[in-house]
Amino acid sequence: MTEMNEHTVHIRPRIVIVGGGFVGYTVARTLGRKLRPDEADVVLIDATGVMTYQPFLAEVAGGLVEPRHLAIPLRQVLPHARVVTGRVTTVDRQAKTVLVTLPDGTGYSEEYDQLVMAPGAVPRTRPIPGLAESAVGFGTLADASYLRDRVLTRIALAADTDNLPTFRRALSFVVIGGGYSGVEAVAELQNLATAAIKRYPNLKPRDMRWELIEAGEEIMPELPPRLGEYTRRRLTKSGITVRLTTQVTSLEDGMVTLSDGKQFAADTVVWTAGVRANPLLATLGVPVDARGRLQCNPLLQVQGAPGIWSAGDGAAVPDLAAAAKVRDNGATMPLCGPTAQHAVRQAKRLARNILAIIRNRSTGDYRHPDAGSVASLGLHRGVARIYGIPMRGIIAWLLHRCYHLMMVPTWGRKVRVAAGWGAALFGRRDLTPLPAGGWTVNLSGMPVGVEQDVLLAATAVVRLHAG
Repeated sequence: MTEMNEHTVHIRPRIVIVGGGFVGYTVARTLGRKLRPDEADVVLIDATGVMTYQPFLAEVAGGLVEPRHLAIPLRQVLPHARVVTGRVTTVDRQAKTVLVTLPDGTGYSEEYDQLVMAPGAVPRTRPIPGLAESAVGFGTLADASYLRDRVLTRIALAADTDNLPTFRRALSFVVIGGGYSGVEAVAELQNLATAAIKRYPNLKPRDMRWELIEAGEEIMPELPPRLGEYTRRRLTKSGITVRLTTQVTSLEDGMVTLSDGKQFAADTVVWTAGVRANPLLATLGVPVDARGRLQCNPLLQVQGAPGIWSAGDGAAVPDLAAAAKVRDNGATMPLCGPTAQHAVRQAKRLARNILAIIRNRSTGDYRHPDAGSVASLGLHRGVARIYGIPMRGIIAWLLHRCYHLMMVPTWGRKVRVAAGWGAALFGRRDLTPLPAGGWTVNLSGMPVGVEQDVLLAATAVVRLHAG
């Protein structure tokens, strides 16, 4: 590393990867396996140095998977790459450098020959009064762990209080957003709460209020309508109120106000109503789409930025497989959906294309038919669409678990996740909150769920986490 504004002289091509999520990890891993010794240097820069397997966040929130089992240390699993824990704040396309800020506040410039921009997504919020201060997202292990503890401690509070308003607020839980993330979150959290409340003789499941609020006309619109309706019925049967074509208009003073005029108090609000591209992408000086994503060609190169590549959440990538099925030649080119499936496969193609550039060989377009999707609706319940075939119930739930277990990096992590499931299946779900209380950041970036004496210690981490 060098001091700020000094450039490292290098002979081998240098591939710099910004972000250690699905795309960054997969690109670095693929290059590490295929590059010959001394053929190129690979540098991966990530704010935490840890990859999170996000599809199982709901299982963490539900107390079925230990958070650390989904935290993959990038240095350990990417031995052929140099992993830097820091934040990229600026990209200088002319000088072909990125400015990196380290956790201690110092910085340096990293040169690149090929740059992969994959910093991930951030929550897409709206100007709702009280939203930033009252709600937490559902995109990190900290979020999932905090919500697990939040549900457990709110139930304990309700069991101990004699104050009726406090009782009702504590047992009111709201999830905003009816996509995959919101549905899985509300299903697993409600399962957790139902198991936990049995420990308190003075509480009953009917004392709880669970609300899933969706502005659209259906939940999980990516699924066939019949599966979406099945999902709504299952959630309703388990005690979750599903409100469609409804928006939250205010969250001020702990009160949830809806567009239909209803109002109630709730201590726990989760925001899952979409994500947007990382703001870093807008600083590149190249066109982005309405969602802030970099516009890429089928090779996964960023348009108008030679030597820069992107994939995953922050990339608008043409879906050539879907386009081939469209008979209308005048139709708009469809784009790949922001799924883990596309992110991983795009990353593999991207890595092969960079390798082809280095070796002066021909590159290839990204083309992958959508294999479908799976979602958990709580223990033994799920929905799935596999190559157009709809599935539901325990079969879909097993498919969800098996598919994502296979995708978890490293065999050690797979075994630990499966062992946790076994313990929950044959024993009891762990219903013990952390003694100090879990913590995360709300949508405004401030710590929540921590005691005052540890707030200062957490703030340093939050600055890096929030970026």
